[in-house]
Amino acid sequence: MKISDNKATLSFSNGSHGVELPVYEGTIGPDVIDIRKLYAQTGMFTYDPGFMSTAACESAITYIDGDKGELLYRGYPIEQLAENCDYLDTCHLLLKGELPDAKERDGFHKLVMNHTMVHEQMQFFLRGFRRDAHPMAVLTGLVGGMSAFYHDSTDIHNPEHRDIAAIRLIAKMPTLVAMAYKYGVGQPFMYPQNDLSYAGNFLRMMFGTPCEEYKVSPVLEKALDRIFILHADHEQNASTSTVRLCGSSGTNPFAAIAAGVACLWGPAHGGANEAALNMLEDIQKMGGVAKVGEFVSKVKDKNSNVKLMGFGHRVYKNYDPRAKLMQETCNEVLAELGLENDPLFALAKSLEKIALEDDYFVQRKLYPNVDFYSGIVQRAIGIPVKLFTGIFALARTVGWIAQLNEMIGDADYKIGRPRQLYTGPVRRDIK
Repeated sequence: MKISDNKATLSFSNGSHGVELPVYEGTIGPDVIDIRKLYAQTGMFTYDPGFMSTAACESAITYIDGDKGELLYRGYPIEQLAENCDYLDTCHLLLKGELPDAKERDGFHKLVMNHTMVHEQMQFFLRGFRRDAHPMAVLTGLVGGMSAFYHDSTDIHNPEHRDIAAIRLIAKMPTLVAMAYKYGVGQPFMYPQNDLSYAGNFLRMMFGTPCEEYKVSPVLEKALDRIFILHADHEQNASTSTVRLCGSSGTNPFAAIAAGVACLWGPAHGGANEAALNMLEDIQKMGGVAKVGEFVSKVKDKNSNVKLMGFGHRVYKNYDPRAKLMQETCNEVLAELGLENDPLFALAKSLEKIALEDDYFVQRKLYPNVDFYSGIVQRAIGIPVKLFTGIFALARTVGWIAQLNEMIGDADYKIGRPRQLYTGPVRRDIK
């Protein structure tokens, strides 16, 4: 963080003394005004619901330019990472700041894959849930419960503990997600097979059974790996901010990540791809492609309460760069599975075409986002809709850990404590 020669001056119309505030420059992106001493100098707070204009931290991990439709992990464009790296390479990048060389790559991959098994007693913890429990409810409990099984890596202020917890979380999250799925459908758990890739191992744990050998499809393996890369981190979103805020209290890494899982469950965040797929299925029930125009008309009608899911983004005001990559993956997966004529995919293409050409959507910059196609890909692979957000949590775990570690290592970090604009009753006495 570099202090700018430029200064910000805050003046008041009531004659109060103005305040000069320092301005800091990042390597790219908007400058920030440092308001840390504002309350001490003026007795006032800033007011910014939803943190629309507030930088809550300094970070060197992920950068998004919403106007350009650009997403960088440690400076590398997401398109290049999706084409040239696998998910564990991306994990190394996010955690350590650089892509691994050949020796580092081999060591890191082996380290992660050698820690994929979970404590055997976690099976008994899992069996305390109802069979029809939502997978995200189960996953929140399992991730939080890891702190009860791995006591030797719960000190968030110990760098070695954080490193051990990071590898354990990245390695074991696919196992936990697969266990939650198998438990819900009543099938036996599949132990990890560490000679497979990260994505291939997950596919086998999800869809393999002890009855016969499971052969991993290279196309589906690549598709799932790409989904993991595209969701690995996304700057200071709601769940990442939750992990940082939770971790700022000094709680253990497993509890902080469980908080992120819980936040991600919200339909406005990690549940968006589930909502997008449900929307397509609703249009299909209405009559499919022939009813897209009617559906779009309802979206435009403010009184209809019909929403267009999978389009637009809080940050991106241009085409989501992840959406194009996911569309390519969608084409590959459907071709591999012989589902090129899948009615939901045809419906999605039709809806996208209208949204990209209709002035109503163009003026509002409602471009397709990554959630629009990722739901179709996961559905084609065989992942149930209720587990979509669990896949997102699996992928985002490394980003949460990287952000948490960065915060703990920041000399300026303090426990998070937002302020408020109080509008309740003034002091009053009981009579």
